[in-house]
Amino acid sequence: MHSSIVLVAVNGIWGDAGLDGQQSGDLKRRIERRLTRQGTVKSQGFEIQKKPMTADNVSNKTVAGGDEMDYPGNLFVVSAPSGTGKSSLVKALLELDSRLQVSISHTTRPPRGQEQHGREYLFIEEAEFRRMISHGDFFEWAEVHGNLYGTSRHAIEERIKGGEDVVLEIDWQGALQIKKIFPNAVLIFILPPSYEELLQRLHRRGEDTSDVIEIRMSNAKVEVEQAQFFDYVVVNSLFETALFDLKAIVHAQRLKYAAQRRNKSAVFRALNLV
Repeated sequence: MHSSIVLVAVNGIWGDAGLDGQQSGDLKRRIERRLTRQGTVKSQGFEIQKKPMTADNVSNKTVAGGDEMDYPGNLFVVSAPSGTGKSSLVKALLELDSRLQVSISHTTRPPRGQEQHGREYLFIEEAEFRRMISHGDFFEWAEVHGNLYGTSRHAIEERIKGGEDVVLEIDWQGALQIKKIFPNAVLIFILPPSYEELLQRLHRRGEDTSDVIEIRMSNAKVEVEQAQFFDYVVVNSLFETALFDLKAIVHAQRLKYAAQRRNKSAVFRALNLV
């Protein structure tokens, strides 16, 4: 049986979600003695160093190499195997959250169903796509199922610098490339409940031939393995539940300290936090 203990310290008073006052106090004292004696606590591969909290060692947005990436907007990147319901979930999320803006990717594949140029994708010829690659117009680009997909560098940068929250639907390769450029991007992977259900959804969608579906299922096994590199995973068994989980991720990101400091600046000034 696994158990979790959550300790909360407010004005020096320690409490928790499952221990009585004496147990909480005993645990607090044991932790403090360990910190005082060793300077660190090591357990199950984790290390907590005892350091004073100063402006030098507290940073909310730092990238590899020390470059600051403190953009006022958030970048949410959603990936999933074809047929998982990613596009439907993102569309529903955008309808519920007026603060989110979608970033439209470029692709060389033809439109499917009711898709329109400039709404779901920017549909362009391969020669034009290759020209944009050579000019460095893409943050990332990848070949997926024989088609090229890319994300405009200018469009993303301008929006998040302007304080907008942007959601981007791309494949896992592009998502991991984005994370290297924007370490604070929030990567979300949508999983199907099973491969059997994914196969049924692809057939029900009625957009692909049997040969294409076979390729998609083969690719899905590779794609699903990449979920381990994402920040969050949502299982789309029931659409309403998956949508709720997606909303919760977006909301939680906006409640982080850096975001609240920006959005509630008057409160933070009044409390001498800025």
